[in-house]
Amino acid sequence: DYPNALQMLQAISTTETTPLARVNWNEPGQIMKILDAGCYGIICPMVSNRNEAEKFVKSCLYPPKGFRSFGPIRARLYAGADYGKHANDEILKFAMIETKEALDNLDSIMTTPGINGIYIGPADLSLAIGEEPSFDKPEGDKVYNTIMKILEHAKKNKIVAGIHNQKAEYAQKMITKGFQFVTVGSDQRFMSSGAKNELNFFKKNTSKDNKGY
Repeated sequence: DYPNALQMLQAISTTETTPLARVNWNEPGQIMKILDAGCYGIICPMVSNRNEAEKFVKSCLYPPKGFRSFGPIRARLYAGADYGKHANDEILKFAMIETKEALDNLDSIMTTPGINGIYIGPADLSLAIGEEPSFDKPEGDKVYNTIMKILEHAKKNKIVAGIHNQKAEYAQKMITKGFQFVTVGSDQRFMSSGAKNELNFFKKNTSKDNKGY
């Protein structure tokens, strides 16, 4: 939610990292609010056609290019008093490709003026083509082939291609295929994996005669 996101943005602003946010929906109010908080890029889910892509872009841009309202409270403190003059040229806009309709409209979405890139959520994409939701699919798999199709369209339209991955090794593979933006795992997965590794260590190294708790 917004208060948690704001705290994360405050932490990120102490580093050289560019803050991006994946919003819950293609909803202008939500997009504008997180931009005003200091995000420099938006990943927008469920962009299925040109009209939805245009609505997303315009939510991120001040008039006359869009309809973003002016109220960059934290963004202005973070970026400087001239934020409004440069924001339209600096905000990254990634449309998520994860619906069956989007697969039929790849070029019309990717050629929408203002779209900087696309981002693939493999789980929802899997559901869209009738497969079980999953990540890191092997070559030859139906989901993998669909991902490669999206990547080729992104290359053709000269925009950034992004994808979420479960493991770092698979993310590296996607980079070699041509993806320029990769994300790996999640906070919940990292914490679960770390806890599991520690428990396995004790299970492996605690003898039956020396039980520990």
